[in-house]
Amino acid sequence: MPETKPNETQPAKIPVTVLTGYLGAGKTTLLNRILSEPHGKKFAVVVNEFGEIGIDNDLVVGADEEVFEMNNGCICCTVRGDLIRIIDGLLRRKGDFDGIIVETTGLADPAPVAQTFFVDETVGAKTTLDAVVTVADAKWLKDRLKDAPEAKNQIAFADVILLNKTDLVSETELKDVEMRIRAINPFARVHRTLKSDIAIDKVLGQGAFDLDRIQALDPDFLEGGHKHFHDEDMKSVSFSTDKPLDPDKFFPWIQELTQTEGPNILRSKGILAFKDDPDRFVFQGVHMILDGDHQRPWRADEAKVSRIVFIGRQLGTMKLEQGFLACVA
Repeated sequence: MPETKPNETQPAKIPVTVLTGYLGAGKTTLLNRILSEPHGKKFAVVVNEFGEIGIDNDLVVGADEEVFEMNNGCICCTVRGDLIRIIDGLLRRKGDFDGIIVETTGLADPAPVAQTFFVDETVGAKTTLDAVVTVADAKWLKDRLKDAPEAKNQIAFADVILLNKTDLVSETELKDVEMRIRAINPFARVHRTLKSDIAIDKVLGQGAFDLDRIQALDPDFLEGGHKHFHDEDMKSVSFSTDKPLDPDKFFPWIQELTQTEGPNILRSKGILAFKDDPDRFVFQGVHMILDGDHQRPWRADEAKVSRIVFIGRQLGTMKLEQGFLACVA
C-alpha cells in the first residue's frame, strides 16, 4: 500500500462503479436509468454475462455509451485479464468519458472484480473504485441468502444497496429483509426502490472508502471503541481511537493481517490519523489487496479519530482490536 507524502499532487483518477446483484434483481434496469439520465456525463460500460451467448449487451440502452461485453466466463475468475485489457484500452483514450461502470453477472462474487482495479499497476494508477452498488430483490433476497453464497457476498461487499421490487412485499416483510441486510453489512446505505428508480447522485460519486458515510449512518460509531455485527457466518467489526497511530506500526500490521487472514476479509476500509501528519489517510482493502492515499488535511473543527472497519467471515474481534490498538504511537 503506497505511503503517499502529504500534499503530493496526484492526477485525477477515473471513478469506477461496480454494479452487482443476484440474477433478476434489476441491475440492467438500474444501468439503463443511469445511462438515460440527463446528467451530461458519459460513461464507459463493461457488461459481463455468464455463458457463450450474451444478450446483456443488447439490453443496455444509451447510444452514446460504448458497451464492452465479455461472455467467455465469469468476470470474477477467467476473464480478469480481459477486464484489465479493456480498462487499459479505455484509459489510453482518457477524456472521452467521465467514469467507468462494470456490470457483473448475477453469479459473480464482487470481491475479485474490485481487486482488478488494484492488481494491475496501470489500471490502479489511473482509476479509483468509487463504490460497489448491489441491487437486491426484496421478494427473493431472504431465500437467496440461504442458498446462494454469491448473494450474501454481494450484500456484504456493498457500499450502496438498492432493495428493489418493494411493491412485491409488505412493509413487515421489507423491515425483515432490511434487518437481515443489516446483520450482514451494517455500513452500506440502503435505499428502497421500485424498478431501480433512484437519484443518480445516490449511486455514483459515493467515495467507497469515505467512512464519513458510516458515521452518518451510525451516529454512535465513535462511542465505545468498537462495534460488532454478524449473521450466521458473516461478521462486521469496527474500531476507533482518538490517539494518533504510528505508520511504522500500522502498515506492517495491516499488511501481515491481510496476507494471513485475507481470504476471510471481504472488505477493509479506514480513515486514519497518523502522528505528525496533517492529512487524513484513507485506505480500502479487498481480501489481500490494499490501496491507500492521503485524502485531505484534517479540518480544525474535526476530531482526529482513526476509524477502521472489517467485513468478512471468521473474524477474531479481540485479536483485530488488539492489533489495531497496538499501532497507537
